[in-house]
Amino acid sequence: MESFKDFIIKYKGAIIGALIAILLLLTNLYKLIIGIILIFIGIVVGNYVQQNKYEVKEKIKNFIDKL
Repeated sequence: MESFKDFIIKYKGAIIGALIAILLLLTNLYKLIIGIILIFIGIVVGNYVQQNKYEVKEKIKNFIDKL
């Protein structure tokens, strides 16, 4: 019984993470989370492009020239 208790104490974070992952899969909330992450990535990329217009244009132009 002591070894089981040590196991629980040692891997408490992993067990909680697994339970949360199972809950997300069962309720299909992972689709919402993926959507929110994609929106956030779009915001970050859009902001980067807006702040660095000329650098991005040059990088795209160089990439197209290589093709």
